[in-house]
Amino acid sequence: MTLLLLGGLGACDKQSQGAGQGPNASEEAPAASSEATGPAQSGAGSFSYTLDKSKAGTPAPSFTFQTPDGSDTTLADFAGKPMLVNLWATWCAPCVAEMPTLDKVAADYGKKGLAVLTISQDSQGEQVIKPFFEKHPLPHLKGWIDPENQFGFHYGTGMLPTTVIYDAQGKEMARVIGAMNWNSEEARALIEAALKS
Repeated sequence: MTLLLLGGLGACDKQSQGAGQGPNASEEAPAASSEATGPAQSGAGSFSYTLDKSKAGTPAPSFTFQTPDGSDTTLADFAGKPMLVNLWATWCAPCVAEMPTLDKVAADYGKKGLAVLTISQDSQGEQVIKPFFEKHPLPHLKGWIDPENQFGFHYGTGMLPTTVIYDAQGKEMARVIGAMNWNSEEARALIEAALKS
């Protein structure tokens, strides 16, 4: 039973979303394209993920998504900056567990030029995102919204959280499928590599 609970901390299947959520990506996770798998550790706050570099060099998608104030934006609006694009949802426990580590990354690396974009895949949009950020102390993160789940369909992992790191030229460097402790040495190495791009 404990192993089943720990497995649930790693990632949320987007097909078994929380109550009131609309349809999400139905694609399966990529077959054995990963290069590394992170440990599932015992205890609260454990993270489990797969590191995938098979799509390295792929350009960032050009989808329109919403800023926290409701206006439209694209990843091209962050041209010239390395980006950490995190897909998450309020109903996904591993996503929520990972958020404080992403907030720390945004605090530490935002001033060095890294754009940290936490893009919600919640179908209810601002209705659930705004209360989430009011309840959780995440001062360095913003509630970006992808109301049509375009990023989820594009990345096709079928899991949340999914995080993609882009270099300053908008080319994918790596993706993390599942929850990662973004304060770990491995995570910081990925971020440092993006900053040097």
